[in-house]
Amino acid sequence: MTRFARWAALAVASALLAAGCSGGSSDDDKGGLSWGRCKTTADGPAPSSDWQCATLKVPLDWSKPDGETIGLALIRAKARGGDRVGSLLFNFGGPGASGVSMMPSYAPTVSRLRERYDLVSWDPRGVGASEGVRCRGDKEIQAAESVDVTPDTPAEEKAYFQDAADFAKGCRKDAGKLMAHVSTADSARDMDRIREVLGDEKMHYFGISYGTELGGTYAHLFPKKVGRMTLDAVVDPGADAVGHAKNQARGFQRALNGYLESTGQDPAEGSRKIADLLRRIDTRPLPTGTPGRKLTQTLAATGIILPLYSKDSWPTLTSALDAAERGDGSELLALADGYNERDSSGRYGTTTHAQRVISCLDDRQRPTAATTRKLLPEFEKISPVFGTFLGWDTAGWCHDWPVPGQHDTPEVSAPGAAPVLVVGNTGDPATPYEGARRMADELGKGVGVMLTWRGEGHGAYGSGSDCVDSTVDAYLLDGSVPKDGKVCS
Repeated sequence: MTRFARWAALAVASALLAAGCSGGSSDDDKGGLSWGRCKTTADGPAPSSDWQCATLKVPLDWSKPDGETIGLALIRAKARGGDRVGSLLFNFGGPGASGVSMMPSYAPTVSRLRERYDLVSWDPRGVGASEGVRCRGDKEIQAAESVDVTPDTPAEEKAYFQDAADFAKGCRKDAGKLMAHVSTADSARDMDRIREVLGDEKMHYFGISYGTELGGTYAHLFPKKVGRMTLDAVVDPGADAVGHAKNQARGFQRALNGYLESTGQDPAEGSRKIADLLRRIDTRPLPTGTPGRKLTQTLAATGIILPLYSKDSWPTLTSALDAAERGDGSELLALADGYNERDSSGRYGTTTHAQRVISCLDDRQRPTAATTRKLLPEFEKISPVFGTFLGWDTAGWCHDWPVPGQHDTPEVSAPGAAPVLVVGNTGDPATPYEGARRMADELGKGVGVMLTWRGEGHGAYGSGSDCVDSTVDAYLLDGSVPKDGKVCS
């Protein structure tokens, strides 16, 4: 079962580069890392010679620092300028996004930062080249696309929860002992080891989407090690699993309303039209022109979600919806495949596998089917288009999970930490703006510094606002902390 929507990587629709660590080495860091040329993988070509890769060994279980180890894949490009601040570590979200794959493609967006920083990222534990988890094969993933994630009958409900249980078993079989050691807190401790081996006294960090929760967790665990930290597209640290689902229903509906208004439609009427389309597809999936594949209700909703991440993609959504109204599901299917990392040969990426393994270890809350049924009217009121999907998702996502969750909400208070720049976008669909304000407040007085952008899309930096970009650059490059509450229009 593919999750309908959670926090996603910043460039969820991008065709990402892929990189690994090759043989050979260059200079070593204080921690003994052996950096070498990145190599070609099955997913794509190696990045240019500007980039170096390495593997860092860290404890499987941080409570046993001298015990069994796992390898973390790292990538970096050295600073171009002479007045180097240090390393700037990036996490692009998910959870489950590969930093090794994404860092080279994101580098042009942060080219100015490279004047004074080494750009560094990594695959967190359980992700990609860092002991990545794969819970089922490609054929099983495609077969699961026919499972109805908004069950209307006892038979559909039974199939929905059986698929969730089967996915959990597959994760357990593949991950083994690692499954209990991929939490956000584990990765925050990995981050501090990365800082140490890179030779940085302080952690300079840029976290996006889920990467903001990871950054907040790091700040809580290591407040005195926080350097210049920016959190963009912020996950609400005060929301539990159900709260996050409500936030996303609210955020995606808000983005859909903005899209509908941009096309001259009344948001309420436009939403009813789309909801009616999804109900018809639930009863009769649409042909797509691809043998053996039809557009199911879940795939259709996923296809609608993807273009809402960026205002530039709204015309694509118009075309896909028009085609679906004519009985052609091919365009929405292509969009859903982009979200689900399915390529033209039928191979799927594993971001959602890692996402589920990490988030279900983090989240203690396990809503039941009965709880979900009671919540559905509230979800549907929040979003007539996405509410039912996100409501049922709360019960199915961690159903029958073999390891217990660790907390209801993450702890991000960081008394004594240096100022952390928290960037919120009022039109963010995946991580609604309210979460940024909550993060700034929970980091603590004098720590969380709020910057608001009145824009659209997932994330603010690099999205077209000179005000946002120059404020973030001044903070990261020169240590210039803006006034708390600054607004960029």
